Amino acid sequence: MNNRCEWAANGPEIYKKYHDEEWGVPVYDDIRLFEFLVLESAQAGLSWLTILKRREGYRKAFAGFDPELVADFDEKKIAELMDDERIIRNSRKIKATINNAKAFLCIQKEFGSFSNYISWSGNYLCPHAGNRYGQRSCNIVLSSQRIAVLAKSDFYPFLNTINILFLWLNQTFLKRKNIVLL
Repeated sequence: MNNRCEWAANGPEIYKKYHDEEWGVPVYDDIRLFEFLVLESAQAGLSWLTILKRREGYRKAFAGFDPELVADFDEKKIAELMDDERIIRNSRKIKATINNAKAFLCIQKEFGSFSNYISWSGNYLCPHAGNRYGQRSCNIVLSSQRIAVLAKSDFYPFLNTINILFLWLNQTFLKRKNIVLL
């Protein structure tokens, strides 16, 4: 039997599938990285289960998580998204996603890809320890741009998801390579 993290072991099947197949697996593809930025930003103040259940809705609403397309969303598109029941209809989160797409593209231009920027580069600040689950005060440092919404308690889950930081190593059967233990 697999030794899953408690949140997955005691959660619904969608958690188990996410835990076993995606969580903590290194991600280098920029579209997937943008997907996780969008989803983690949308999750702020909500349960991850809520977001996982709406993931396909987000994929359709946000152009397959293509940051070039999302960066061009205008007020008309924002109004459409505010009526889209497949996603969390919060204007601040929707606008943050569009702004994040623009910042994401600036980073791609400067570093060749977002993956080049974030992957093992140390381009994030984690100034002090938080609770036992690793909810630390963090912000991503983006030369002259900032990713909106994704900060503080949302940042560590993002880094865990893409396996930049993996805080749960001793609790799970998912022992990945290239792990930074904190």
